[in-house]
Amino acid sequence: DSVFAKDENLDVIGVTKGKGYEGVTTRWGVTRLPRKTHRGLRKVACIGSWHPARVSSTVPRAGQNGYFHRTEMNKKVYRIGKAGDKASCQTEADLTEKGITPMGGYVRYGEVNEDWVMIKGACVGVKKRPLILRKSLHVPSSRKHTEAIDLKFIDTSSKLGHGRFQTAEEKAKFLGPLASKQN
Repeated sequence: DSVFAKDENLDVIGVTKGKGYEGVTTRWGVTRLPRKTHRGLRKVACIGSWHPARVSSTVPRAGQNGYFHRTEMNKKVYRIGKAGDKASCQTEADLTEKGITPMGGYVRYGEVNEDWVMIKGACVGVKKRPLILRKSLHVPSSRKHTEAIDLKFIDTSSKLGHGRFQTAEEKAKFLGPLASKQN
């Protein structure tokens, strides 16, 4: 709250999802060779001319894919929330009192108990991997980056399966008294 503001642009720095050792077709998107090719078809057909008598660094080769350091520029801040705020996902269009944690928690993460920042789009890396958020170095001037965003609805249904309910109260009201809770 004291560092970032709503509708501001950030740079997100992190380490991408690791994929391990992968071949040229997956790693560089090289076209597969014909079906009848001898000794495999997910390869580079020619890795360079006779001279210079070494493989150029621009030729696609197999190797490590992912687990790379990356910086995503100009991610817009949609909302900033405080820890313990039970109405942090309330909007003008949706007056339901609900926190940011969806029903059952975020998959492979759990519940959000600290201050949080909602930004546009995806972030690099896996769940629970630390990220660095910094003020944008290149300040954009396009309308997309400068206009104010007014969120209409924040979905807090379950992210595991087909989430139908936004809150536990809504689910209990729809299902009625459960047989397991009866005498």
